[in-house]
Amino acid sequence: MVPVLRLAIQKSGRLTDASRSLIAECGIELEQMGGKLRAPAFNFPLELLFLRDDDIPGYVSDGVVDAAIVGRNVLLERGVDVQVVRELGFGRCRLAIAAPKSFRYDGLSSLEGVCIATSYPTILGEFLRAQRVRAQIHEISGSVEVAPSLGLGEVICDLVSSGSTLLSNGLREVETVLESQAVLVAQRGLSAAKSEVLKRFTFRVDALLRARRTKYITLNAPNEAIPEIVRLLPGLKSPSVLPLYTSGWSSLHTVVGEDDFWNVIQGLKEAGAEGILVLPIEKVMS
Repeated sequence: MVPVLRLAIQKSGRLTDASRSLIAECGIELEQMGGKLRAPAFNFPLELLFLRDDDIPGYVSDGVVDAAIVGRNVLLERGVDVQVVRELGFGRCRLAIAAPKSFRYDGLSSLEGVCIATSYPTILGEFLRAQRVRAQIHEISGSVEVAPSLGLGEVICDLVSSGSTLLSNGLREVETVLESQAVLVAQRGLSAAKSEVLKRFTFRVDALLRARRTKYITLNAPNEAIPEIVRLLPGLKSPSVLPLYTSGWSSLHTVVGEDDFWNVIQGLKEAGAEGILVLPIEKVMS
């Protein structure tokens, strides 16, 4: 009998919707949860648990759940010993030090002796020690951005996505402490059977992540331009080349990484490509 992998995600918060979407795109159908905190899957040996994000790292480390999707910032703040299986590419943010506009900042030395309000004292403390900066850390929870106006800290260290919340509170970023995103983690010492289920789940996740980073391209080109066009295409392997009805012309099909996309397209046009069609990819198996 195949064991059920117990996977925890954030009950509510910035990672919840993206985590549920990822699982759905992996083709895993869940029982309607209603107000329940767990939802078994119909077509995959997985049970989803909805937990507070601050509790998730400890539950994985203690073996209460087998794996989880959690923010790297939460994971590092809790300091537990778990295995990071994959970076998932969503929930990107940064832990940053921000100061009022009136605060003069000339580098990290400006923080010497300053009181910093934060919900991440562990990460911030390690950062300051590594930079050899002695500052006072005042731990608070929630609404960290109002700390300077309440006299709870001269500057703050908090999560930042767009920066709009900081601006609305008269703050500006001055230093990045940590770049964060959602990660898939697992407890160390999983049984061989559960490790195999996790491997099957990760295979599906990898297919989705590769697809999100790539585009499928088709184009038409004169045959004499094909060598140069092939040279420009950093696809999975050599592109497919199919003859067209029009003599002397062929159609090329390939996959291009998102990071290379616009430079590649420009080069293809200059090499003589026409009728370039770009399509999204649902999954890429390796």
